[in-house]
Amino acid sequence: MKLRHSLLLAAMLSAQVFAQENLGYQVPPPSIMALADYQRPPTVSFDHQRQTMLLSFRNTYKSLRELSQPELRLAGLRINPQTNMPTTQPYVNQLRLKQVSTGKETEIKGMPADALISNVKWSPDGKKIGFTNTTDKGAELWVIDVAKASAQRITGANLNGAGGAAYSWLADSQGMLVKMLPKQRPALRDASRDLPTGPIISTSTGTVSQTRTYADLLKNKIDEANLETLLTSDLVKVSLNGKQTVLRKGEMLTEVDVSPDGRYLLLDVLQKPFSYLVQLDRFPFNTIVTDLDGKVVKAIHERPLLETMPKGFSATEPGKRRIGWRADKPATLSYVTALDGGDPSKKTEFRDELFSWDAPFTQAPVSLVKLRQRFAGVVWGDDHTAVVSESWYDTRNSKTFLIDPAAPAKEPRLVFDRNIQDIYKNPGRFETRRNQFDRRVLATEDGKAFLIGEGFTREGQFPFIDELDLQSLQTKRLYQATDKDKMETIVSLEDAKKGEVLVSLQSRTDYPNYYMRSVKSGEPLKALTSFANPFAGLKDVHKEVIKYQRKDGVQLSGNLYLPAGYDRSKKEKLPLLIWAYPAEFKDKDSAGQSRHNPNQFTYPSYGSFIYWTTRGYAVLDDAAFPIIGEGKAEPNDTFLTQLVDNAEAAINAVDAMGYIDRNRVAVGGHSYGAFMTANLLTHSKLFACGIARSGAYNRTLTPFGFQNEQRNYWEAPQIYNTMAPFMHADKMKTPLLLVHGEADNNPGTFTLQTERYFQALKGLGAPVRMVILPKESHGYAAKENILHLLWEQDQFLEGCLKKK
Repeated sequence: MKLRHSLLLAAMLSAQVFAQENLGYQVPPPSIMALADYQRPPTVSFDHQRQTMLLSFRNTYKSLRELSQPELRLAGLRINPQTNMPTTQPYVNQLRLKQVSTGKETEIKGMPADALISNVKWSPDGKKIGFTNTTDKGAELWVIDVAKASAQRITGANLNGAGGAAYSWLADSQGMLVKMLPKQRPALRDASRDLPTGPIISTSTGTVSQTRTYADLLKNKIDEANLETLLTSDLVKVSLNGKQTVLRKGEMLTEVDVSPDGRYLLLDVLQKPFSYLVQLDRFPFNTIVTDLDGKVVKAIHERPLLETMPKGFSATEPGKRRIGWRADKPATLSYVTALDGGDPSKKTEFRDELFSWDAPFTQAPVSLVKLRQRFAGVVWGDDHTAVVSESWYDTRNSKTFLIDPAAPAKEPRLVFDRNIQDIYKNPGRFETRRNQFDRRVLATEDGKAFLIGEGFTREGQFPFIDELDLQSLQTKRLYQATDKDKMETIVSLEDAKKGEVLVSLQSRTDYPNYYMRSVKSGEPLKALTSFANPFAGLKDVHKEVIKYQRKDGVQLSGNLYLPAGYDRSKKEKLPLLIWAYPAEFKDKDSAGQSRHNPNQFTYPSYGSFIYWTTRGYAVLDDAAFPIIGEGKAEPNDTFLTQLVDNAEAAINAVDAMGYIDRNRVAVGGHSYGAFMTANLLTHSKLFACGIARSGAYNRTLTPFGFQNEQRNYWEAPQIYNTMAPFMHADKMKTPLLLVHGEADNNPGTFTLQTERYFQALKGLGAPVRMVILPKESHGYAAKENILHLLWEQDQFLEGCLKKK
C-alpha cells in the first residue's frame, strides 16, 4: 500500500506541474497517470558472436515542442528542412554497452551532450558502432570504439537523411559511405512568398490509373523543386580519422549498398518526372553499380514512373525489382521479374522469375527459378543451397522451395505448402547466421537447417526449434517450450552445435527479459538482462484469455482484464470496455485461431483500454473481430453483419461469466478499428458509447480501395455506401468520442474524414465530441497530447457508463 500511495502522490504532483506548464491540456486521474507517466526500459541489440549488448535508452514520449519542428511534406516524406532528417524519426538519448559474460554495463565516454541518436549500426567486424546525432544545425556522424567504450565525432552537421539511410559501413570497417549535403546547395523555396509562375495543370491521357488515397503528395512546381533540393546529395567516403573523398556529386540518392566483398556499390538514383498522384516509392529511378571510386561499372535497371499499376494485391511492377546483393556471394546481384508483366489477371503458367548476376556483369544473368505465384523472399545459404518462397494474396497460399543456385536446371524441391493465415500449421522461419561477409545466410550444421516457430496451437502457445534435413526434407523437433506460467519467445539459435538459444521470457507481471538457454545440456538459464516492471500498478489486475463462439460457429477469443481486488465469486456488475480491430480471412478455421497468450506481459500503451481497470472497469482487449469471405465471396460482402455478430458474441461471453452490466458497454478502436466503432454504434444497440480514433468514415473519399478491399467504388458502390458510417449518419444516436491527429499521414485517413463526419453528426443531432490533437500524425507521440487523450477518454467513459 505504501508503494501504491507513493506512486499516486508522485502522479498527482506531476499532473499539477504538467497542467501549469501546458495551459489548455488536461491530465488523466492519478491511477491512470501513475501508469502513463513511466520510464521506458531500454531496447537491446545483441549478437552472441560479439559477446556485447548495446542498450538504447529513449524517452517514453516525444514533447509537443519536438513535434513542432519545421516540416516539409513532400511525396510521402516528412522532412525537417533545417536538419534534413525525417520529422517522424524516433530518437535515442543514451547508449550503454553491456558484456554478456560478466553482465557489466559500461558508460560510453565522449558521447554528444543532449544527444538525438538514430541510425545505430554495428561495423562488419563488430569493433565499432556508428550513429547519427541530430543537432539544430543538422545531423552529424559519430563512431563508438567498443573496446575503449568511447565515442568520436567523424563529420560535421551536414549529413542528408531525407531520402533514406544517411550512411553505410564499408566492408573493411575502416570507413563509411556518407550522403552529404552539397556545398553549393540551392535555398529551399517558400510557397507562401514565391509568386506563382503559372497554373497547376494535370492531364489524363485516357489510360486507367487507379491508386490508393495517399497523403503528402506533391502539389506544384515549388514542391518539386524543394523535393529535389532535399534529396540531392554528394556521396562521400569517410575514413575513421575523418578523411573525406567525394565519389559522386549532386545526385538524388535513395539507396546505397556495399557489395559483401566491399568492391562495388549498388546505388538507386531518383529521376524525373515526379508525380502528383503517387508517393516517392513509385517515382522513377536508375539502379547502377559503381566501383569504390564511384565510377559506373554497369547500369542495372531504369525503373519508370509507376502511376499506373495492374489491379489487385498480387499485382507488381514490370521489369526488374527486388534488386540486391546475394548475401552468400562476394559480388553477385539477384533480382526478380514478373513474367505476366505484373498483371495478376493474365493467364500464365509462371508469374515470377528469380535471376542471379555476377559482377562485373559482362555475362548474361542466370535464371535460378520460375515461380507460379509472386516471389515472397529468399534466404541465401551457399553455392548449392537457397530457400525461396512464393505466395498469392487471393488464395492466401504460400509455398517454400529448396533450390540449388549452382544448378538452376534442377527442379525446385517443395518444402512447405500452406495457408498463410493458418497459424497453427506455421512451420516457422529459417534461422540465419553471419557469414564471412557479415551478411545473414541460412544457418546449417551437418546438412541440417533450422526453423524457429511461434508455436501457436489450440492448447496455447509453445514456441519450438525444428531441424530440417536438407536431403530428406524431414523435420525433427529439437526443442519446444513447456512452461505454462511464462511466455517464451525464441529470438535466435546462437550456436547449433552447443544448443545455445537466445530467448525472451515474460509473464503477466514480469517485463520481458533476455536469457541464454542451453537446449542440449539442460543447464540453468543465464539471465542477460533484468528490466523491472514499469507498471507495478497493474500487478494485481486479473488477466485471462477467454474463448467463445460467434453465432455461426466461428471461434473467437480476447484478453479479459478485471480490476485488482475484484471478487469473481460475488460478481459485482462492472462496465465493460471492448477494444478491437477487424481482420479479414478467407476461411473460418483460420479466422477462429487464437494468437492470445495469457502469460504475455500486461503493457498498457497509450492506445489501449487497460488503464481503466484501475478505474473499476472490465476490459476485453484485442477482441477477435474476423471478417470472412469464403470461396468467391469477398469478406466485405457481409461486413456489417459479421461486425455486429462479433460484438454480440464478445458481450455475451463476458456477460455469461457474470462480471458485467451489459447495458454499460463501450467499444473503441484506432484507424480501421475506428471505422469499426462508428459502424457498430450506427448499426446495433449493443453499446452505450464508443471511442473512434483516426478513422476513415466516408468511403467515397477512398474510391480505389481501402484496407484489403480490391474493388473500386464504381465496381461495388453498394459495398462502399453500405460500409461507410458517413452515409448513415442520420441513424447514429449513440454517444461517440472522435479523436484524430491534426497531421495524419496514413493513406485514406485524412483528418478531414473526422472533421466532416463530426459536422454531419452534429448537424443531425447526434451526441458527439471531436478532439483534434495538434501536430500528431496517424500514431500519437507527444506527451501533452497523449495525457490529454487519456483524460478525454476517462471523462467520456465516466460520463457515459458510470453517471447513470
